[in-house]
Amino acid sequence: MEVRAGYKQTELGVIPKDWSVKPLLSVIHVVTGQVDPRREPYKSMILVAPDHIESASGHLNSKQTAVEQHAISGKFQFKSGDIVYSKIRPYLRKAFLADFEGICSADMYPLTPASNVSARFMLAILLGHDFSTFAEAVSVRSGFPKINRTELAEYRFALPPPAEQRAIATALSDADVLITSLGNLIAKKRNIKQAAMQELLTGKRRLPGFNGDWELKRLGDLISDIADGGTPSTSRTEHFGGCINWIVIEDINDEIFSTEQTLTEEGLSHSSARIWPPGSIILSTGATIGEVGITKVHSATKQGICGIIVNQSADSIFLKYWFKQNKPLLLAKAQGSSIKEVRPPTLVKLELNVPVIDEQRAIATVLSDMDAELTAMEQKRDKTKAIKQGMMQELLTGRIRLV
Repeated sequence: MEVRAGYKQTELGVIPKDWSVKPLLSVIHVVTGQVDPRREPYKSMILVAPDHIESASGHLNSKQTAVEQHAISGKFQFKSGDIVYSKIRPYLRKAFLADFEGICSADMYPLTPASNVSARFMLAILLGHDFSTFAEAVSVRSGFPKINRTELAEYRFALPPPAEQRAIATALSDADVLITSLGNLIAKKRNIKQAAMQELLTGKRRLPGFNGDWELKRLGDLISDIADGGTPSTSRTEHFGGCINWIVIEDINDEIFSTEQTLTEEGLSHSSARIWPPGSIILSTGATIGEVGITKVHSATKQGICGIIVNQSADSIFLKYWFKQNKPLLLAKAQGSSIKEVRPPTLVKLELNVPVIDEQRAIATVLSDMDAELTAMEQKRDKTKAIKQGMMQELLTGRIRLV
């Protein structure tokens, strides 16, 4: 196969001519020797565990000292500039570049890059697709998803010159900055929306043009129908694969358009479940209480998920947000010895202050617009993450070179 100009064929495939193939452990050193987190100075140091690191991003979510975490077993010490990599469940891609001195779980490796190697570039290698695929493959040998030092030593990768390492690391770091800023903005917008729900759904803040008194009503006064779902025989495969959307807890979101499973009409007839029309409220009343959404198509629900149809005095989207805001109330009303549920007879007795229908609709519109803005921002963040992953694959293999 002809190799294009400026590239060469290697055991790893085609890479740039000025890149070299290196064993991983020839450019990073695995720190050894455990310390006692019950003694100073270690007990006052930040202790990092795999759960503290965000998957695939290299972001550290939590900083607590060893004494705050009541640590007692041996830990590894790392210094600023080390990469801390989780050796368990490598498919989660958990690693971060330390900018402080601390200690980490024995389920992690502190890795010190060589002096002529960019630590940020090596972090990108460890979080990249190629290494993660390798780590997943070798980690299953022992029956538990974990990569050991011998297996780390097997990995070989393409290493560019130091200047290009730094350029690649900078490009990926810039993408991380954008992703982080989007995440921070999303968190801020969520807090603003939560505050708006608290004020608008209680009448503490009124929208322009509305000033009438709110009225205390029971939920039963605002609905025309409510019923729990049912469960068809799961052993009868012919009951599934029809045209009726079958809602389980994982399907519930703000707007329920489709579901993974569907029922046949015969399957529905073998269940106490019924079909709910578009615009119905779907509320989880068992297992995960308080998940709520609005149907966009005709659907039936599993047991523990009830359907609600509002009457002319209520707006379904307004009530959806009321349920979201009052999840603690639903949890408090749940009963049962083994599995707690809040049943329809209890739901209809719930009391709430409600404005006239026009104000309900206006409040629902404001909150829906805020949700739409949040969704657009989350999609932009997720798209940016996907673009970064694509950048990593191209840059770390040399298929794309930076000027």
